[in-house]
Parts: sequence; structure tokens; C-alpha cells
Amino acid sequence: MIRPEREAAVRRLMEAVPVGVPPELPGEAARRGARLLRLRRAGRRLLWLVLCAAAAAFLTWAALTRPWAEPPSLTTPPVSGWQAGTPLTCRAPA
Repeated sequence: MIRPEREAAVRRLMEAVPVGVPPELPGEAARRGARLLRLRRAGRRLLWLVLCAAAAAFLTWAALTRPWAEPPSLTTPPVSGWQAGTPLTCRAPA
């Protein structure tokens, strides 16, 4: 379609009588829009609730297990025969 034909087709469309909108269509569109907004709001609230529950669970776990603390050493034997105020001496095995 060349430009003059296109312009003529557009003019015919613009001059034609507009097609009417069915009377129930705007009300139905408004109801659907309100429903979508309610669903999105509920979804957002649910996601915030899950996020807060996950944060609370993580903080509880972290407070109980203390993952940042150094674990106790399993390779060093306990010191025996030591009294406060006396220096430790290394003894050679017999």
C-alpha cells in the first residue's frame, strides 16, 4: 500500500461512525481490574509474610547455633595437673 492509499484508508476510518461499546463492558473491566489489584495485594502480603518468617527462622537458628563462633578443638588434649599461678613445663616422654 502506497502512502496516498494509506492516508485515504485512514481518513475513511476516522470519518466513519464509531462503534459503540457494550454497556456491560466498562463495569466488567472495572470488576476485573479490582480483582487483579486484590490478588496482587494479597500476593505481596504473602511474600512479605514469608520473608519475615524466613528472617525470624534464620535469626533464631543463628542465635542458637552461633555459626560465627569457633568450634572447640578436637585435637588438643586437655591439660591435667595444672594449678593456677604455676608455670607449665614440657615433659619429655619417658
